[in-house]
Amino acid sequence: MMFHDDDAVPDIDGKSESQIQKETKELKKKLNGEGIAAEMVAPRLWFSPNTVDGAYTSNNARHRQYAIERSLRAIDIANTLGTDLIVLWLAREGTYIREAKNARRSVEWLVEALDKMLAHDKSARLAIEPKPNEPMDQAYVPTIGHALAVAHLTRDPKRVGALIESAHCILAGLDPSDEIAFALSFGKLWSLHLNDQNGLKFDQDKPFGSVNLRCAFDQARVLEQNKYGSQGEYVCFDVHPFRTTRAEHWVAHLDNSRRTFLRLVEKARAFNETKARQMIDDRDYQALDQYVIEHLLGK
Repeated sequence: MMFHDDDAVPDIDGKSESQIQKETKELKKKLNGEGIAAEMVAPRLWFSPNTVDGAYTSNNARHRQYAIERSLRAIDIANTLGTDLIVLWLAREGTYIREAKNARRSVEWLVEALDKMLAHDKSARLAIEPKPNEPMDQAYVPTIGHALAVAHLTRDPKRVGALIESAHCILAGLDPSDEIAFALSFGKLWSLHLNDQNGLKFDQDKPFGSVNLRCAFDQARVLEQNKYGSQGEYVCFDVHPFRTTRAEHWVAHLDNSRRTFLRLVEKARAFNETKARQMIDDRDYQALDQYVIEHLLGK
């Protein structure tokens, strides 16, 4: 399971360190009893009044300190739950008005926050989950390239990586499979949120493959080609039920996404790479294009 800090410990801001640890240990006992592992913990830094103008990049020093302290508590929760992975969705690290923030200084503040987290726990790994917009109009870390560049400014770049969400790549005008391959090239794809997205709109979190099946196939194929998961990485689905669906059907989108992904993994494994290579060598991309289509159609 994936946890925000206040999923693990509700009303976390109003509780002492001892209370937080007590409730986290109780949760860990329940997870053990069900055979469930905690994949990661993420500090929820976009609901609090203290983070309206940003968390790590707020213009208010007191609010920046709040964000860092809450992040350190999230790391402690992760330790107790048995995971070293901290996911940072930098939801409010950006601006609506360019002149309202100094972008260079904001990057420096972000790196300072990451450094404090890295120093707090020498085993913690920080996975940045980029998104180009929403809720902020413009984000400072909109793509995987930005996330990995920021990583190299920190005190321990080896412990700063990325989590990719398909829809966030599409919202940035990028192909998710290319972003996945880019992160894999650096050995930095530490987790994955698969879903789908109908164009450059609000973050829709549609079931995986429900909009663009070929794009979904390419994501499954690049993961298969690069043996993602062989080091214990998880494939996760950040999907929501359609807003118009009946309540009794709300969990079907999870099973549907998983079924689609596993079927596309089968398609990736059955893809005739030798045949595709011959077409590529002949530069017969029309044939390659049609082969992919017919492969997905089952012919």
